[in-house]
Amino acid sequence: MKFRPTAIGYVRSDISGARQAWDEAEVRSAAALRGFDFAKMIVIDGRTGKPLLAGLKATIARIDVAAVFVPSATHFEGGTVPSGLRRVVDVVTVSPDNLYPRTGSDGHR
Repeated sequence: MKFRPTAIGYVRSDISGARQAWDEAEVRSAAALRGFDFAKMIVIDGRTGKPLLAGLKATIARIDVAAVFVPSATHFEGGTVPSGLRRVVDVVTVSPDNLYPRTGSDGHR
């Protein structure tokens, strides 16, 4: 059996709106095209009180995630990929297709 790295998806329902199902499908497809085993889709509403980074990091650690796929950077606070997230995982945006590589806790991959 061949090992494939694990990925999760992250979608904010308040950003996707009526496109949510499409965004989720695009995230899953992008992960598959890059050779990932897609484990889970995390969907939150931007008004959720739970801190994003802490929740994502907990899921990442629990299931040994290599990458988080997101429809676009606008799904993150301020429209930018959080550096704290990039310390622990690669982040891939679907549109535009960008890879934000893991930097590690010391700022190097």
